[in-house]
Amino acid sequence: MNVAYWTLAGLLSLFYLYGGGVKLFQSRERLRPMMAWVDTTPMAAVRAIGLAEVLGAIGLVLPPLTGVAPWLALAAAIGFVVLQIGATRVHLNRGDRRIALNITLLLAAAVTIWPATTWL
Repeated sequence: MNVAYWTLAGLLSLFYLYGGGVKLFQSRERLRPMMAWVDTTPMAAVRAIGLAEVLGAIGLVLPPLTGVAPWLALAAAIGFVVLQIGATRVHLNRGDRRIALNITLLLAAAVTIWPATTWL
C-alpha cells in the first residue's frame, strides 16, 4: 500500500509542481502554445489554478512524511480529481477532444485517494 501511494503521489506531485509553477510564473504569451484555454481565462484564475496545483502537490507528500495533518494528503488527492473533472469539461466545451492526459491524471488521483486514507 505504501509503495503504491508513494509512487502515485510522487509522480502526481512532480507533474503538478511543474504544471502549477508554469501557470504561476509564465506570461499568457508563453502559456498560449501549451494551453490554448488561457486566452479566454483571466490571468488571476490561471494563477489561482497554478497555486492550487502547487499546494496540492505539496499536500500529497509533505503531510504523510511529517505526520502533521496527514488528512491533507487525502484532501489533495480529492482536489486533483475535482480539478481534472473541471479541466476535462473545459477541454470538451472548447471542442478539444485531446483529454487523454486529463483522464490519466484523474484516474491516478482517484487511485491515490484510497491509500491516502491510511494516514487518517
